[in-house]
Amino acid sequence: MYSIDDKQFPCSTSLTMKYIGGKWKAVILIHLIEKKRYSELRKECKVITERTLSLQLKEMEEDGLIIRTVYASKPPLRVDYELTEFGRTLIPLLLSIAEWGKQTAKSNKKITVME
Repeated sequence: MYSIDDKQFPCSTSLTMKYIGGKWKAVILIHLIEKKRYSELRKECKVITERTLSLQLKEMEEDGLIIRTVYASKPPLRVDYELTEFGRTLIPLLLSIAEWGKQTAKSNKKITVME
């Protein structure tokens, strides 16, 4: 059993999913393997609504997975996101998930690969 802020997790898998679970967190995190400006991330994740992207980024920042850096320059405002050291520990997992998806797409005739 694991606990964070009085929330209990029955196993290590449920604890892991607290950080990367949901429809978009893993997608966003894999795009942040390299530091990105918000506008770059937005273009790469265009299927995610702006509101959802912002909420997921905020959650992952609160969880200590990413760092948000705001540059006080003349408009337009520049905001960068990057993985923390803690967040970088997820890279092997994220790459494995991506590879599994590629292999599944190749082997499953029901899946259409669209470029």
